[in-house]
Amino acid sequence: MNILETLSKEQLIELVHIFSKNMSALDGVWFQSVESKFGMDEAMYHDCNVWKRYSDSEGKRIKKFLKLSDRPGVEGLKQALAYRFNEFLNDTEIIIKDNTLIYRVNNCRVQTARSRKSMPFHPCLSAGLMEYTYFALAIDDRFICEPISCYPQVSDPTCACAWKFTLDTQK
Repeated sequence: MNILETLSKEQLIELVHIFSKNMSALDGVWFQSVESKFGMDEAMYHDCNVWKRYSDSEGKRIKKFLKLSDRPGVEGLKQALAYRFNEFLNDTEIIIKDNTLIYRVNNCRVQTARSRKSMPFHPCLSAGLMEYTYFALAIDDRFICEPISCYPQVSDPTCACAWKFTLDTQK
């Protein structure tokens, strides 16, 4: 018998939160290791590559788990975003209007941790573009992802970052 089968619902929920924190810690630890040895530019280069590959894989697994159709559109993306490990760590909100989904991270665990450690903010715009673009494309290949606000290009100080996903219905 698998150990997971012996856990209560409350224990499973707690374990998901622990696993999510562990994933975030792993991401931060490897990034800070590269950053301290080779500098921010090198760390960001690898961060972009990692998030591109990971987000595509994560999106495909979540899409399969949720049994989403080939092109589930904005509602499918909304549903899938709720199952990302980061969703269990950050304070987020989703706004949908027609063929557009706005995803706002109101409080980001990574930036909060870096601030607490007196570290400069993570310049996550380029990695975030890889992360959100490839996750959305794994859910539905018609999405166009654009940053609205993300460090270091902050245009909305009321959130940590915000992303716009537009469904290209001409594809």
